Amino acid sequence: MQPMNPKITDWHGRTVWLVGASSGIGRALASALHERGARVVLSARQAEALQEFVAQHPGSVALPLDVCQPKQVQAAAQSLLQSGPIDLVCYLAGHYLPMRANELDLAQVLRHQEVNLSGVWVLLDALLPALLARRAGHISLVSSVAGFRGLPKSLAYGPTKAALINLAETLYLDLQPQGLGVSLINPGFVATRLTAQNDFKMPALIEPEQAAAAILQGWAAGDFHIHFPKRFTRLMLLLRLLPYRWYFAAVRRGTGL
Repeated sequence: MQPMNPKITDWHGRTVWLVGASSGIGRALASALHERGARVVLSARQAEALQEFVAQHPGSVALPLDVCQPKQVQAAAQSLLQSGPIDLVCYLAGHYLPMRANELDLAQVLRHQEVNLSGVWVLLDALLPALLARRAGHISLVSSVAGFRGLPKSLAYGPTKAALINLAETLYLDLQPQGLGVSLINPGFVATRLTAQNDFKMPALIEPEQAAAAILQGWAAGDFHIHFPKRFTRLMLLLRLLPYRWYFAAVRRGTGL
């Protein structure tokens, strides 16, 4: 079967920009890419954490920014492009606060939208012209299985991740014929500072290093949809196929909510 994207197996000499890489999956992915010879550029608000990574990984670059500040993203993109082409950009920035409808917090809802979704639009606006002009490069968006269908406690988070799934699918249709790669990453539960907020047992919980390995495997295979751990995400994919009556009953039975 023909891969949906060009396979990326050799990272030597490639410039990879990870947006949202100060901790968790982003930091683990940055470490794995650096080990494989990539020129890793890390962005996040936590400048100290980025500088600490650079000190430990010679040749990597810290580019602090706030994805909610378009001028900062635009300036960072221009600065990076002046030093050469970007071979892959991965958007990992995320905000998560468990929330149900009876405790709706509008400020938090809008914060989810700003970080998880609007930041992607800002990044695309800054990078797409250069990628299209070169007719090369890869865009990877990190969504979540929480975007597959509605889930309890995901009132603010889930809709932003659902939008990212739709956006990645649309980008692939538009950009793949132009020579660009596009991939969608949907993790299950990964042990990070965000999931540490959950007060329930998280099935098939994995470490950030395992998530990074799965992402690299997906890029190496030329996959569009990279999801992990498979023992959990395949079940979530099956649940997408259920009629609403069966789906709602299954979720309530499975979560007790």
